[in-house]
Amino acid sequence: MRNIDVNATIDNANFTPFHWRVLFWCSLIIIFDGYDLVIYGVVLPLLMEQWSLTPYVAGLLGSSALFGMMFGAMGFGMLSDRLGRKKTILICVVLFSLTTCINGLVTNPWQFGILRFIAGLGIGGVMPNVVSLMSEYSPKRSRSTLVALMFSGYAVGGMMSAGLGIWMVPNYGWEIMFYLAIVPMLLLPLMIRYLPESVAFLMAQHRQEEARELLKKVDPGQHITRQDKLVVPPVNVQKAPVLELFRGGRNLSTLMFWTAFFCCLLMVYALGSWLPKLMSAAGYNLGSSLMFLMVLNIGAIVGAVGGGWLADRFSLRSVLVSFFLLASASLVSLGYPHPMWLLYSLMAVAGATTIGSQILLYAYVAQYYPANIRSTALGWASGIGRNGAILGPMLGGTLLAMALPHQMNFLALAVPGAIATVAIALVGRRQAVAEQTTDGTRVAADS
Repeated sequence: MRNIDVNATIDNANFTPFHWRVLFWCSLIIIFDGYDLVIYGVVLPLLMEQWSLTPYVAGLLGSSALFGMMFGAMGFGMLSDRLGRKKTILICVVLFSLTTCINGLVTNPWQFGILRFIAGLGIGGVMPNVVSLMSEYSPKRSRSTLVALMFSGYAVGGMMSAGLGIWMVPNYGWEIMFYLAIVPMLLLPLMIRYLPESVAFLMAQHRQEEARELLKKVDPGQHITRQDKLVVPPVNVQKAPVLELFRGGRNLSTLMFWTAFFCCLLMVYALGSWLPKLMSAAGYNLGSSLMFLMVLNIGAIVGAVGGGWLADRFSLRSVLVSFFLLASASLVSLGYPHPMWLLYSLMAVAGATTIGSQILLYAYVAQYYPANIRSTALGWASGIGRNGAILGPMLGGTLLAMALPHQMNFLALAVPGAIATVAIALVGRRQAVAEQTTDGTRVAADS
C-alpha cells in the first residue's frame, strides 16, 4: 500500500484528456457568464430610447446585476466549501440562465432591474467556483496559463454579445439577446455528467473512492489502486474562514487584492456598460459603437492568454503591474482624436489590460491562498470588487450626464488603473518580511 499525495499528483501530472474536459466545461460556463454580463451594454442605447431613461437611471439599472454579483460571489464562494464546487456551479448556472431568459419578457425598468439582480447572484457565484475548480486541477507548471485561458471565455462571451447585437438587435429587437441565454439550461444534463467535483472537497467529505477515480484520470500513469491511501497536507480549519485571509502575514496582501479587484472591476464594468453609448455620443453610429465593444473583448482574450503565458515565465505580480500601467495609458489616449485603425488598436490594448487583468487577478488569488480557503478568498475578493463593478455603470452615467469633454470621460476611467498598479505592487510585501529564515535571509514571497 502506498500513500498518494493528492496535491503533488495534480501538480506534477501531464496534460491529459481529463484536463481538456475540465478546461472545456469551465470555459463554456464562463462564456455564458460573459455573454450575460455584456448584454446590458449592447441593449442600453435602445433601452434608454424605448423607456426614456435618464443616464442616472440607466446607470442604476446596469448596477442591479452587479449588486447581485457581489452577494452571489461572497455567498456562493463560501457555500461551495460546504456543498462542493460542482453543485454550487450548477445552481448558479440555472439561476442566471433562467432569469436572464425571462428578462426578455419584461415591460418596465423595475421588472428589468429585479431580474438582473437575481441573475447577478448566479453570475457572481459561478466565477470564483469555476476559477477554483480549474486552478485545483491544473498542473502547477501551466496553472496560470490554463486559468487565464479558461477565463478568456468571459471575453468570448462578450464578443458573442456584441457580434450578435450588431446583427440581431436591429432585426429582432433587444429581447432576442435575453432569450438566447436559455442555451446553458439545454446543456445542463451534459454539465451534470462531465463536470468533475473538487478532489479537495471529496477528501474533506471522506469520499476517497470517488477521489481515487478522479486522480486516475488526472494521472493515469501513476496506476493508483484501491489499496493506495490518498493523503493531503493537514490544514488548520477555522470556524471563521474569512479571518484566515488575514492570518499568516496575509493581511496587507488581502487588502491590496481587494483594492485591485475594486479598481479593475470599476474600469471593466464602466467600459462594458457605457462604451457603446460614450462612442455614440462622440459621433459614431450604433454599429461602429458596438464594434468598439467587440474589439475590447478581442483584446481581452489576447491579454488573458498572453498574460497567463507571461505569468508562468515571470510572475503574476510583475505582469499585472505592467498591465495596469498600460490600461491607464491606453484609456487616456482613447479620449483624443485618432485615425480609426489607431482607435481600434488602443481599444484592443484597453481590453487586454483591463478585462485581461481581471482574469489574471483571479488566477493570482487562486494561487496565493491555500486550498482550504481558496474559494472563500476568491469569493470575498470578487465580492468586495463588485462594489467597484456597481459604481462602474453609475460612474459612466454620471460622466454622460455631466456632458464633459470626451477626453475627460476616459481620463476618469484611467485613474483606477493607477491605483490598482500600486496595490498589486504591494501584494506579498509584508508576508515576505514574515517569512524570513533564521539567518535573516529573506525568502521569496508569492510570485
